[in-house]
Amino acid sequence: MDSLISQLIEQKYLKSPQIIDAFKKIKRADFVPTEIIKEKGKSFVEEYNAPLPIGYSQTISQPLTVAFMLELLQPKLGDKILDIGSGSGWQTAMLCQIVGSNGFVWAIERISELKDFGQANLSKYNFKNVEFIHGDGSKGLLDKAPFDKIITAASADQIPQQWKDQLKNKGRLVTPIKNSIWLLIKKNKNHFEEKEYPGFVFVPLVT
Repeated sequence: MDSLISQLIEQKYLKSPQIIDAFKKIKRADFVPTEIIKEKGKSFVEEYNAPLPIGYSQTISQPLTVAFMLELLQPKLGDKILDIGSGSGWQTAMLCQIVGSNGFVWAIERISELKDFGQANLSKYNFKNVEFIHGDGSKGLLDKAPFDKIITAASADQIPQQWKDQLKNKGRLVTPIKNSIWLLIKKNKNHFEEKEYPGFVFVPLVT
């Protein structure tokens, strides 16, 4: 994936040292079904800048899209992060790497088989700062709120109020809505700074 990472850096999709480091340390090939590795090989998966199927009509996201969303999210050491629609676990693992031992990631996945798949994939890295949950991510995770950051990997028609409520003041929410990525920064309980980045395609959020 080194040449793809270099390309994403050159194209300004990857900018932050902590995110670049996570891309280098967490290997995408560890988070795809074994049949894809057998058919295509690890090097193909590492350099392939497009989504790949992981079953149940879901995908492991395109590296460019993951880089773009993580740069908007700006995860930091010590952050408490809710990762909604954790799927393969690849993005979850990168978040674990970035937030460090003083941070924590809650990974929520609606499809139980994918929750197990992502959890098994992430176990290759022996992170202790993560919990996988089988549940409806559209409701957030109230008992662990508030969060510094919330990120979702699937597209909803609108942003659930629960996500906004469960975000700390000055917290960041990055989510697909239809074919755009939205960044929301919470200024106070009733006010968010919002910015839209159109031109993306996502699988729908399963509720």
